[in-house]
Amino acid sequence: MFIVDLQSKVPIFEQIIKQILEFISIGVLLPHDKLPSVRQVASSIGVNPNTVSKAYQELENQGYIYSVKGKGCFISDNQTDQLIKDDKLKEFQDIVIDMKKHQIDKNQLFTIIEDIYKEEEKQ
Repeated sequence: MFIVDLQSKVPIFEQIIKQILEFISIGVLLPHDKLPSVRQVASSIGVNPNTVSKAYQELENQGYIYSVKGKGCFISDNQTDQLIKDDKLKEFQDIVIDMKKHQIDKNQLFTIIEDIYKEEEKQ
């Protein structure tokens, strides 16, 4: 289910978080779906269980998942998809603010955005 790049500069727990959020966004994981156990994920991708546990704890702290003692972790039903979209828009806003500081023209950004959405329409 999960694929991690052990050579990446992105920490493994962050890669796991990102993949879970992507699975939620595209509908692979739905509200109240059970996530694989920490041990299952750790053994399948060959990492320390503490790394997976850290990812799950972070997702729970952010409200994307909840845990039931003795049962495991589940996808939250509290507008998780909207939370993800709001977070992504905030990230995008921060990036645009940074680009503005570096005097990148907004028309260049518009062109890039339009090109990306046009490519998606072709597929």
